[in-house]
Amino acid sequence: MANILMVVSAADSLTMRDGSEHPTGYWAEELVVSHQTLRHAGHTVHIATPGGRKPTVDEVSLAAESAGGQDRADSFRSYLESIDAELSTPRALADVDAAGYDAVVMPGGHGPMADLYRDADLGRILAGANTAAKIIAPFCHGPAGLLSATNEDGTFTFAGRRLTVFTNEEELGGGTGPNTPWFVEDVLKERGAIVENGAAWTSHVVRDGNLITGQNPQSSEDVAKEVLKALAE
Repeated sequence: MANILMVVSAADSLTMRDGSEHPTGYWAEELVVSHQTLRHAGHTVHIATPGGRKPTVDEVSLAAESAGGQDRADSFRSYLESIDAELSTPRALADVDAAGYDAVVMPGGHGPMADLYRDADLGRILAGANTAAKIIAPFCHGPAGLLSATNEDGTFTFAGRRLTVFTNEEELGGGTGPNTPWFVEDVLKERGAIVENGAAWTSHVVRDGNLITGQNPQSSEDVAKEVLKALAE
């Protein structure tokens, strides 16, 4: 069985374009569905955050209208409670050696836009995992974390790679809207990634070798299944 590192944002707010603070964190569906799918397949999942701080769930993601109904919202909350000990004592990214893991999975929420995108320890982990051709699987806003990884010459580690991410359309229509401080899709393109979008709010997964990405919360299960497929290869 594989050892999987799940990197989660430790941010609880995002500074918006107008300077205001927007409460945020990780998106419940994304963490729950991916964690549950990977663990139920028999793999070991270790959660890690910047500084080893307990991550904050975005409360909006636990509302019935965001979760796809009250039953789903309740199931997400129940699962998070069942793994609270793991969430309360995550590994610190600074202490993580990528060599000890077979895959790095990064769920989103807007939190990664506040911390993971510039976290030097995450950049080291991702660069090492990529050099070793290990699976790297961020989804929704998780691909913001890819921006932390640079080569020795300062170029973006994932330039020229095919991927998908929460789109500008989705951000403007159902995310944080025009007040969003920056758009992950735009910055990834500017850094040289090849962004391939699907229809808004539908599952869309792109695999480019060891890089597996998903577009939105609806992609959570399909990303996890693609990781399982890659681990079995």
